[in-house]
Amino acid sequence: MKDKSSKTEWLYGFNPVLEAIKSGRKIKTVYISKQRHEQIQKIIEMAKAEGIPVEFAERDFFDTRFHKGHQGVAAVVEKRGFLTIDELLAIPEKREESAFFLILDLIEDPRNFGAILRVADAAGVHGVVFQSHRSAGITPIVSKASAGALEYVNLAEVVNIKHAIDKMKRLNIAIVGAEAGSELTPWDIDMKGPMAFVIGSEGQGLRKTVRDMCDFVVSLPMRGKVNSLNVSVATGILSYEVIRQRLGR
Repeated sequence: MKDKSSKTEWLYGFNPVLEAIKSGRKIKTVYISKQRHEQIQKIIEMAKAEGIPVEFAERDFFDTRFHKGHQGVAAVVEKRGFLTIDELLAIPEKREESAFFLILDLIEDPRNFGAILRVADAAGVHGVVFQSHRSAGITPIVSKASAGALEYVNLAEVVNIKHAIDKMKRLNIAIVGAEAGSELTPWDIDMKGPMAFVIGSEGQGLRKTVRDMCDFVVSLPMRGKVNSLNVSVATGILSYEVIRQRLGR
């Protein structure tokens, strides 16, 4: 659920609210269930220390507004800001690191989107690019699924990811598509240099026009009866192969 104000939105769940406070996101009010559990006391103390108003509400306040898993805590926060594609592309040079980006080609399930952001944070991805339409976008469900990682991942929302891919290619960033059926595996290519993974949608995979822009397309070998992995799981495996190569393991 979104707050009626165009400048604010809801977050719900222990980790999303906790990380929003820790990251310094502007928070209007934190709401706590009167039937709160002991762990939530940490959020109450942190909010009060930051001068954030805390209000207590009955469980119905949460049950009628949010999906399951609210854990009796929610907050009205300033909307998450995005970077421009140029700002995002400047990050690796500022950090003196080899570029590592994720480009999401129409990921529509907010739980998958959130789980991918959790991977991006854990793997040290410099930023995530996604389209402003036909994508899950940033919602309270995405924040909850990210377990608070949303607060720390650099995001660029673009009208068309193909324009973002083109900009990356002009900076000599290798574009690596991930799709079932390719003969190449992630360990067949060198990912120590600047690169970006393009992750296709849950149902259709990469669009043909996007696939055609990729320098490489890789697949994870399947040994079981099911012919694919959840998109966020696959993203995690691919991202940690980048880390393995860059650590020289």
